[in-house]
Amino acid sequence: MSPCLPISPSVRVAALVALALCAQGCTPPGKPTPKTVPDRPDALVDFNLLYATHCSGCHGADGTLGPAPPLNDPLFLRIVPDAELVKVLTEGRPGTPMAPFDQKKGGPLTAAQVKVLADGLKTKWGAPPTSAAPDVPPYTLTGTGDVENGRMAFAMACASCHGDKGQGGKTGDQSVGAINDPAYLALSSNQVLRRYVITGRPDLGMPNYAGKTGRPHNFSALTAQDVADLTALLNSWRSPATK
Repeated sequence: MSPCLPISPSVRVAALVALALCAQGCTPPGKPTPKTVPDRPDALVDFNLLYATHCSGCHGADGTLGPAPPLNDPLFLRIVPDAELVKVLTEGRPGTPMAPFDQKKGGPLTAAQVKVLADGLKTKWGAPPTSAAPDVPPYTLTGTGDVENGRMAFAMACASCHGDKGQGGKTGDQSVGAINDPAYLALSSNQVLRRYVITGRPDLGMPNYAGKTGRPHNFSALTAQDVADLTALLNSWRSPATK
């Protein structure tokens, strides 16, 4: 048997230092460090990331020009109650493509993440009300609407662009889509229709309840009752009408 070679003091010191470093948290090759370990999906609380992942596909990358109603709309965010935003994100809108997002309802997000989205919409795209704006009709229906009165309101406020029966039309060189269309109405809840009457579609050039674009020179802002009547008319075009 060959004799053991002596270990020099410098080698011993180096070995002890290496062992001490490992004991203090040396990370084996290939193992992620805490800084590189990705967050769990249910731990993400960044509004921009949550919106881009779960909302932009329908509502548009910047909250406009998506197949679903725009969210980047200060007037909408002014009138919609905070609790309503949370409710819709949590439960969705039954009968429409808007699905529930809360995990307890089968969605992908925690209640905390739903709250981040709801709060973030108003923080990112909301704006304080202007004193010059006429009284804004409430977001939710108050009272009942009358279909016949809705026809008169439609003739005054909507027909010049959407056609006398909602069949669609043109404004200048721009085509305006039909409202009286089974597919469109099937995808739009009464609340969404009411919301469009109030807010318009600023991303598509549709005026809001007080806008004068494309309307008679003597047009005045739609009242809360006008909005209810117009929504009743649009709902009557469904087959069958909903409650």
